[in-house]
Amino acid sequence: MERKGMVKKIEEGKMNGKPPKEIAAGQLPMQDKKADDPAKKKPRTNDGNPLDKKGIPVKKNMEISLSIERLNHEGEGIGRYEGFTLFIPGALPGEEVRVKVVKVKATYGYGKVLEIIKASPERRIPPCPIYKRCGGCTLQHLSYEGQLQFKRQLVVESLERIGKIEGVPVHPTLGMADPWRYRNKVQVPIGEREGGLVAGFYAPRSHELVEMEACLIQHEKGDEVIRKVKEIASRLGIPAYDEKRGTGLLRHVLIKVGFATGEIMVVLVTNGEKIPRAGELVEGIRNEIDGVVSIVQNINPLRTNVILGEKTRTLWGRDVIYDQIGGVKFAISARSFYQVNPIQTKLLYEKAVEYAGLTGTETVIDAYCGIGTISLFLARKAGKVYGVEEVAEAIADARKNAALNGIENVEFAVGKAEEVMPRWKEEGITPDVIVVDPPRKGCDPSLLETMIAMRPARIVYVSCNPSTLARDLRILEDGGYATVEVQPVDMFPQTAHVETCVLITRVKK
Repeated sequence: MERKGMVKKIEEGKMNGKPPKEIAAGQLPMQDKKADDPAKKKPRTNDGNPLDKKGIPVKKNMEISLSIERLNHEGEGIGRYEGFTLFIPGALPGEEVRVKVVKVKATYGYGKVLEIIKASPERRIPPCPIYKRCGGCTLQHLSYEGQLQFKRQLVVESLERIGKIEGVPVHPTLGMADPWRYRNKVQVPIGEREGGLVAGFYAPRSHELVEMEACLIQHEKGDEVIRKVKEIASRLGIPAYDEKRGTGLLRHVLIKVGFATGEIMVVLVTNGEKIPRAGELVEGIRNEIDGVVSIVQNINPLRTNVILGEKTRTLWGRDVIYDQIGGVKFAISARSFYQVNPIQTKLLYEKAVEYAGLTGTETVIDAYCGIGTISLFLARKAGKVYGVEEVAEAIADARKNAALNGIENVEFAVGKAEEVMPRWKEEGITPDVIVVDPPRKGCDPSLLETMIAMRPARIVYVSCNPSTLARDLRILEDGGYATVEVQPVDMFPQTAHVETCVLITRVKK
């Protein structure tokens, strides 16, 4: 409920509309000669609000107006009040907003939009009914063209601010013709409400489950499968996991869909090994959901935020589903990493192959190779490809995928890239090209040292984090390499995430 008139202008000489204690007690206030001494007055903001002891001009629950300057790396609006930085989710550059301060730290705070006084021409009405409560998407309120421009600018600013790299061509972000329903994987936590099981996503910065009936960025089959699994499990009395108590059984439902094949894998993540009425559960999923070729149980008994446990067993059907990208076929298991947007993955990998500049004779190393996705794209145009990945299960999948495609000029090794590649160097392997696709934390410093020591003519860096990308590029440039060009790719429309492909060449002998 709105409460009008709660925020009043503070006129000079008044005390927020409240009388001093002496007046409240029916007494006249005593005159204090020191009260008019400017040096004794408490410092105030331009709006007349008192600064706190630390000089912070805002307090929690305070309502203020401010202009939004730009977006941060999470897609939150950035505004300043009396020089103090506030992050405003849902606000866009150029907008004037009235906000309520909800959190105050020593050097920054957070605000919640109460009113958009002046809207950006790039503002859009989010089509998702739970957009403001769900922590999945963060940019549905920004036009898609605006999202692409923001992601390019995010890369540019990271290169300049962190990497001290300027003047390098950063191409326009490669976007999607249809930036919806692009995800081939969805994993949802399961909870309980009156009437049965619910599934959804966690609210931002919390573990509050927001119930979801349809997700507009996931494959349509994902919505159907989750709805049916909830109904079947509720009917059979299978309890949801309670993360606060560590009790219950069904933690998450994970769905994988092969875009090219239509095959579906259902992964039931459970708190223990035994599923009551497991046969009926499997039979229900098989009979009521078209396209399911694999039903898998993943067991995760730990009190942790990590979704998947170490143990997996197939309850029915195959251990894998198949998909195809750019003419390369992939077998995908429950725990294997596979890019969630196959349409944009094709563009990303084609760009990586282009930057590699292969003629058919080159030796290539693919660090962080996963299940061999980039490796197999490269192998079709290279002389020899070496892939390294520390997850043994992923390497097993990579070898299967190579055999599946009849590709023989690849060799895969299990281990950390920073440990395996020095060994390869000692064995005399001299790569012409090194491709890296590290996790968000970027490359290990020792790996960068080894890459520089191996002296490949080209390095292709595929990144999911502009900040660590810029940091690593600075190290490579200091080691005798130059950043030639940068191509952002929008792998995750409606979110602030951006994938980047970078060409780096050796400039010193």
